[in-house]
Amino acid sequence: MKDAPSTAAVCFAILLGAGVLACAPGDPDQAAGIAPGASETLGFTGARLIDGTGAEPIDNAVLVVRDGRVVAAGQAGVVEVPADARRVDVSGRTIIPGIINAHGHVGQARGLEQGPEYHTRENILDQLALYARYGVTTVVSLGEPGYEGVAVRDAQRENAALDHARLFVAGVVMDPDTPAEAEPQVRERAERGVDWAKIRVDDSLGRAEKMPPATYAAVIEHSHARSLPLTAHMVHLDDAKELVRAGADVLGHSVRDAPVDDELIALMRERNVCLHPTLTRELSTFVYAERPAFFEDPFFLRDADAEVIRELERPERQREYRGDAAEYYRAALPTAQRNMVALHQAGVRVAFGTDSGPPARFQGYFEHVEMEMMQEAGMTPRDILLSATRVAAACMGLDEVGTLEPGRWADFVVLERDPLENIRHTRTIESVWIAGNRVPGAADR
Repeated sequence: MKDAPSTAAVCFAILLGAGVLACAPGDPDQAAGIAPGASETLGFTGARLIDGTGAEPIDNAVLVVRDGRVVAAGQAGVVEVPADARRVDVSGRTIIPGIINAHGHVGQARGLEQGPEYHTRENILDQLALYARYGVTTVVSLGEPGYEGVAVRDAQRENAALDHARLFVAGVVMDPDTPAEAEPQVRERAERGVDWAKIRVDDSLGRAEKMPPATYAAVIEHSHARSLPLTAHMVHLDDAKELVRAGADVLGHSVRDAPVDDELIALMRERNVCLHPTLTRELSTFVYAERPAFFEDPFFLRDADAEVIRELERPERQREYRGDAAEYYRAALPTAQRNMVALHQAGVRVAFGTDSGPPARFQGYFEHVEMEMMQEAGMTPRDILLSATRVAAACMGLDEVGTLEPGRWADFVVLERDPLENIRHTRTIESVWIAGNRVPGAADR
């Protein structure tokens, strides 16, 4: 850590001298009607800084931001606030990098309805703003009804005026029936400009035919040929092993049917495959059978749709969350939690993901519920924060977010309390900043 001050100082000088590009002429940001960001320099002072790298927190820190990027970060006296900077006093607070949801769904639903008609630019932007108000500053959307998200993603590139969550997309989930059908589906998504490929290997509790190994192996091969990493939805231990052997880059959801074993651990470690735990996905299948306690939580209610809550309280709707499927996932949840912790302790990277976005999987709020469930399962607050920042960014190939290091986007959350004491303290949001812009409506949560 002795070299950190000089590195930050060098980056600071370089970035101040050269400037970080905002929106160049012809940039898709301008075509989308987004104004370029100002070149104002900001100096955040007095907070405890958790920079997402895994280093020890820095008390009485200084965070310098210009053109939406981190210029310098470190202890006061080592890192100085430039004379022309606007100072933001955050004394007594804690700064963390913005939360990254590595597995969500954006523009898939509105309220309790879902379908292609809701996959609009307006709905996508509304949901990204909602995520941001909860401190979730980046979302990888792993399955949507269409490709409208590609244009939204393109508009965020080098956009120093951004004030909603960043978006990366997989487009429509691939579902070929045979290996021969794999290449055309991969080609379509690659030509549409998606960031990730996505498949499901699941028989939906016996209600569907599971994609066979030869078919998903073909999808993975063609995806990698087009430089598309692939995440695979799975449920069973045996499928997880075969997907890793076939080359899947990320496993979506914890193994639910059996304890993970040494064979899967060795495969995932050897091939550097990540896991998205998505514990709240299981929770959402049964929690509304009765009125959940979080319907009284002010942190939830501030952005909750009262009509949706009323509908979920109706006895007829509650009955939909009972029965064999709900009980299967209720029983599977502890297994999923234990498997997540076992993989994490064995050195497999757990990339924070929630599967939020479908009906009644509340975007933004469920990310905080997920972190609490990870803590209850046995992960430490430090490791949960790393999972939701640096690890999520690394697993999803996002090299400009996840840590508050010089050159990265200045996406961060100012908290009233230290989340290293208890991960529930991520709910004490005082402000959220994306590209150095304060997110509207995020205060006083």
